[in-house]
Amino acid sequence: MPLAFLMAIPRYIESSSTGSHDRAPVIIGPEDHPITIPQIDKDALFVLKKLNSAGFSSYLVGGGVRDLYLGKKPKDYDISTDARPGQIRKLFPNSTTIGKRFRLVQVFFPKGKIIEVSTLRSLSEHDLEGQEAVLAPNNTFGTLDEDAQRRDLTINSLFFEIEHCTIIDYVNGVDDLDHSVIRIVGNPEKRIHRDPVRMMRAIRHSARNNFTIEEETWKAICKNADKLTLCPTSRLRDELFKDLYSGAASEWLRLALDSGVFLSLLSIYRKTLSPSAKDLSCREQLDKIVAVIDRLSLLQTQHNKPKPSQSFILALILIPWADWKYNLSQQQLKGHAIFHFSRKIREDLDRNIGPQLNLRRSIRQEIAMLLTNLPIFMQHCRNGIWPKWLQKKSYFNTSSLFFHFYKEALDDQPTPERFFDDIKGSLDLENRTQFDKEKPRRKIKPAFSPRRRGGVFGFKK
Repeated sequence: MPLAFLMAIPRYIESSSTGSHDRAPVIIGPEDHPITIPQIDKDALFVLKKLNSAGFSSYLVGGGVRDLYLGKKPKDYDISTDARPGQIRKLFPNSTTIGKRFRLVQVFFPKGKIIEVSTLRSLSEHDLEGQEAVLAPNNTFGTLDEDAQRRDLTINSLFFEIEHCTIIDYVNGVDDLDHSVIRIVGNPEKRIHRDPVRMMRAIRHSARNNFTIEEETWKAICKNADKLTLCPTSRLRDELFKDLYSGAASEWLRLALDSGVFLSLLSIYRKTLSPSAKDLSCREQLDKIVAVIDRLSLLQTQHNKPKPSQSFILALILIPWADWKYNLSQQQLKGHAIFHFSRKIREDLDRNIGPQLNLRRSIRQEIAMLLTNLPIFMQHCRNGIWPKWLQKKSYFNTSSLFFHFYKEALDDQPTPERFFDDIKGSLDLENRTQFDKEKPRRKIKPAFSPRRRGGVFGFKK
């Protein structure tokens, strides 16, 4: 986009992001924002430059612009362009096309890096002023303005073009970044009705960046929290684990509980955390456990510690519920009582959590195992020395670490990092599977008979 054209557009900031879709953008020059070209990932720059050299416009968009503006290192770089998916594929042979309703191009780079490139979308993808739930059945390409208006949050609706190092802002996203505000683009009530997951994203970015949610957006979230049950369960599960692994789960929990989003995601807590519940110990215990989860995430990112599995994290979250319902600390389990106790927990999980979050059977089984073994470890803990019969159990490593994190939440004494090194791999089921695959397999000869006549299907006669 020529600089003369950009500078000819009036620069102004309105008080709201819900104005006309034909209005001119705010153009922020390189002297007025902190983003520089050397900060951008070299592979993302390669894609941007190649699109520009081919005669197309290209822009860094979304979370990449937001994080660079805030001085953070983006996890992902997304690019928007006026090139069509087929044209993008011709420019980048190392790419593939994904998506059904709207096609995206993934450009592949060494070490598993992926840069996603999308064509600018039209408002008909989600017409802000049209009927409720109007979705285009196929690709509907649009302009910068239309693409910005259809995004979720103002702070994620910014475009950065590398030719003149300018930020293009149609929704006052820079103003919201400067004032640490989370605001849904357009009418919050209407946008949430069409995609309730927007509530989770608003809370997530507020928690991660320590931003304040704008008043109208917050009211719409509180009013429509129960609408999350209308979303696909697998999508809710994925969004929930993003929040639990974010490193800002404590602040996320506060916002999710205050807005009602938490109870919509984990309805198993309705009786224990409802406003009418008199016992506050469950909320306090949950706050402490989430603080432990944040410390786990911090260790994982800073010191390359094993990443906790989804079942491990969710089992930690469910401890206050299990303690409230089954009084874990008072359980004295042995023999058949262990099996019956495990079956009760598993039935509750299958009935209340499994369908709600579309959890695999293996995850539900792992959660039930951890919660069942917790009172056993409480019972046999003697100054950190475990009975030999317990140490021989296949579940000992994972369950003992689970117990130590539970004790950390109760006593505010951090679990020694040596426990991570002693049982590396037991936290992350995916990593453990990968380690197993790396082991050389023993060569076994097939049970075929010698090459001679007789026999059936190659077996000896």
